[in-house]
Amino acid sequence: MDYIKYFREKKGFIAALDQSGGSSKKTLINYGILETDIKNDEVMFDYIHEMRARIICNPAFTNDYILGVILFRQTMEKTVQGINTIKYLNNKNIPAFLKIDVGLDELSEGVQLLNFIPDLDEILDKAKDYGVAGTKMRSLIKEYNEFGIKIAVEQQFGLAKKVIAKGLIPIIEPEVDINAVNKKNIESFLKKEIIKQLEKMDEEDYVILKLSIPSIPNFYDSFLNFKNVLRIVALSGGYEQELACNLLKNNKHMIASFSRAFLEGLKVEQTSDEFENVLKNNILKIYDASVNKN
Repeated sequence: MDYIKYFREKKGFIAALDQSGGSSKKTLINYGILETDIKNDEVMFDYIHEMRARIICNPAFTNDYILGVILFRQTMEKTVQGINTIKYLNNKNIPAFLKIDVGLDELSEGVQLLNFIPDLDEILDKAKDYGVAGTKMRSLIKEYNEFGIKIAVEQQFGLAKKVIAKGLIPIIEPEVDINAVNKKNIESFLKKEIIKQLEKMDEEDYVILKLSIPSIPNFYDSFLNFKNVLRIVALSGGYEQELACNLLKNNKHMIASFSRAFLEGLKVEQTSDEFENVLKNNILKIYDASVNKN
């Protein structure tokens, strides 16, 4: 597959199924798993893989709407219906991205940077071997602090260069807390810092930018003036699905990469038909918000 042409032109959105140790338990409780049943991390990750497999295997989860999917490392190494997860997705013509970060550092200078990734080269080589299209790494900006924002962006692009060197496409995600007091000011400075980094890159250093939905609609459109920016995708950031979709529709060149909003309403106790109906409805709503703009 020509990933550059595909991600630049294909209509759809990226499903974020990369919940890790920090978010998996809450995701499972929302899914209907009793907290008392999540006895340890091994059980938790088994449950989360079962949930992901149920989504991935569902007839509603198709390349007609799903542009790509972000996965957790263990998911990449596990199987779905006896087939490796990445191979299963590739058979459905849905490229996979691997979450490579290992959580966030403590809050400092208004941001939570990525923790050091000790086995980065090994992870990237393994991802390439499995047939992953790219990677994703998330940091979090919580306050207006120019030094902190600058460092967060530099860290993201520094990692992106290592990912690109391995022949993979990085999804760069410096999330802005949707509840930040100075969210608009944060976004303004963040934009300037991202542009500085993009100006240093070669045209063939392809990236995808994953950002919080901006306070000013279409605020990030100018990123697409850089030929190496394949897409601008939006995280839901804690917004309920309806609000996330409504806000996204106001941003002409952003598509979704939702996690919590994508899983909304899915429950472990649902019958196959019930589960498929909810999933299909979620997919159609998020696809519409990604493709059909106000």
